[in-house]
Amino acid sequence: MRQKELEKWLKIVIIAVAICGLVVCGVAIPWIGHVLIASDPQIAGMYIPWLVLFIISAVPCYLILYLGWKVASNIGKDRSFSVENARYIKLASKILLVDAVYFFVINICLWKVYVNHPGVILALVFIVFAGVVLSVVAAVLSHLVVKAADLQEQSDLTI
Repeated sequence: MRQKELEKWLKIVIIAVAICGLVVCGVAIPWIGHVLIASDPQIAGMYIPWLVLFIISAVPCYLILYLGWKVASNIGKDRSFSVENARYIKLASKILLVDAVYFFVINICLWKVYVNHPGVILALVFIVFAGVVLSVVAAVLSHLVVKAADLQEQSDLTI
C-alpha cells in the first residue's frame, strides 16, 4: 500500500471514529440515561453528573484523534518514522493516561457523594485498565518510532 493510500484510509478511520463518538456522546448516552431514569426515578440525580463525566472524558479522545490525523498526514508525506510522529504518539499516550486517571478519580468521587454504585465502579475499572494499557502501548510505539527514525537517519547518511 502506498503512503498516500494509507494516509487516506487512516483519515477515513479517524473520521468514522469521530462520528461514532459524537453519536455515542450526543445520542446514546443521553438516551440510555433517560431510559434508566424512566425505569428507576431514584437515580434521576445521577444523570447530570454522569453525563458531564462522559462528555468531559470524550474531549481527550478527540485530542487523540487530532494527533492521529497529524500522524496520518505525516505518513502521506512519507515521514512515517519521524521524531515528530513519535512526539505526537507520546503526547497521545500521556493524554490517554490522564483520561484514565481522571475517569477513575471522578468515579471514586461520585461514589463518595453517593451518586455512583460500587458495582458500576467495579465495571469501570476495566475501562480504566484498558486506558492504561493503551497508554503503555502508545508509549512503547513512540519509543519504537524514535528508534526507527534514528535508523532511517543513519541509513540516509550512509547512502
